[in-house]
Amino acid sequence: MVTLSQKIKQISSDLGFAYCGISPSKKLDEDARRLESWLNKGYHGTMEYMGNHFDLRIDPSKLVPGAKSVITLLINYFPEKEQPPSIPRISKYAYGNDYHEIIRGKLKELLFRTREIAGNVNGRGFVDSAPVLERAWARESGLGWVGKNGNLITKKTGSYFFIATLITDLVLDYDDAFARDYCGTCRKCIEACPTDAILENKTINGSQCISYFTIELKDQFIPDDLKGRYKDWIFGCDICQDVCPWNRFSTPTREPGFAPLPEIFDMTVADWESLGEEKFSSIYRHSPLKRAKYKGILRNLHFVSPLPVEKTGKNEQK
Repeated sequence: MVTLSQKIKQISSDLGFAYCGISPSKKLDEDARRLESWLNKGYHGTMEYMGNHFDLRIDPSKLVPGAKSVITLLINYFPEKEQPPSIPRISKYAYGNDYHEIIRGKLKELLFRTREIAGNVNGRGFVDSAPVLERAWARESGLGWVGKNGNLITKKTGSYFFIATLITDLVLDYDDAFARDYCGTCRKCIEACPTDAILENKTINGSQCISYFTIELKDQFIPDDLKGRYKDWIFGCDICQDVCPWNRFSTPTREPGFAPLPEIFDMTVADWESLGEEKFSSIYRHSPLKRAKYKGILRNLHFVSPLPVEKTGKNEQK
């Protein structure tokens, strides 16, 4: 007989999620201590929201009264092809449409179809924008381990995944937590990080991360002591994932919404500088890049070094 948990996992697969794991709802006491220590050291930089709603982050029942189960889902975003190395770089997760919009729709459909087979279910779906410790729940649901670079890593297909969470009051069959750490003595991500943001003991100094400076930091200026260490990243950074040996198993996503925008592959420095606010808003209206806004992209562009300005003649035709 097919159990409710098996049906939910089949629905999640039908919706395009690569992995689905289920954990009993509980307080994440150890993770709470790690988060508190991380915040006290100021590793969150100006991301003050990381310290907000601390009690909600560690206790699912604060988000969904009567919570019994935490369903964690992974969806692959690894692209079929990558940007050429000669242009300003954008993190792979931002090649296509905004993952929040895509995944929220899938979570709503998963909850709807679960209610069709299980009756009146109280539940809420979360993707990245709510106080949920997604990687901890993925570990507790048996999907993988948290690597030295702070990313959730799966043994079969690496780490290029978005994580989503559905908290419900259903009692389900639970997966065993992922107990092993397969990073071993590897230090590739630590040694490759150009801003030394990856510390020992799986600790990330978020305030030194290239993704933090190019996306989260809203100041007009980036500290001069980082000049020349950005490589050519103007939105996010994939260095620590690109060097991870487990990502040799990554496979291209099958989610149409994550298909790269054509402009991602041929925007030179000159193209970005002449694009203008109006065209930026039009081209990237559904893209994660809109979070940085056009002025943020230009700030990042002017900071990276060295990046030659190429005269392509293409802009005059836009």
